[in-house]
Amino acid sequence: MCVRIIINHLGNNTIMSQHYRDEFWMRQAISLAERAEADGEVPVGAVLVLNDQIISEGWNSSIRNHDPTAHAEIIALRQGGRRIGNYRLLNTAMYVTLEPCIMCAGAIIHARIGRVVFGARDSKNSAAGSLLNVLVHPGINHHILITGSVLAPACADQLNNFFRHRRHQQREQHLS
Repeated sequence: MCVRIIINHLGNNTIMSQHYRDEFWMRQAISLAERAEADGEVPVGAVLVLNDQIISEGWNSSIRNHDPTAHAEIIALRQGGRRIGNYRLLNTAMYVTLEPCIMCAGAIIHARIGRVVFGARDSKNSAAGSLLNVLVHPGINHHILITGSVLAPACADQLNNFFRHRRHQQREQHLS
């Protein structure tokens, strides 16, 4: 088991294995997904990590911004590129609460992200293994390490509760 000393955003030294580090960063992404939900967006959050520090973050804002590309991952990639002054985000890891879609997977490949860690699987729109696996397609010149299902129950519950609540609201509006 890989063990490293990292300094988290609070400045505390913590010994963490890769598993616990993945859960730590995924919890940060979950909190961003809560921000998306508070805005009426599908609750997906993403953090981009370099050298055990968050360099950017994003949450879905497609509805509010009338922008089909305003996915959490894309927002985090844009901020990350601006932050480090390069469109290549080498040696970074992206933590996202939902398995990336084809659009996001393509952007992740072009940014040269090193690793993607996701929570909930998506069998309908994903491109990181559940439906398609663009991130490791043999015809693409950059392959990304993928770790799936990190804190999957929490991530899936967040999404399921959001859509359940939305369906309930739609039924009530239809009946009134």
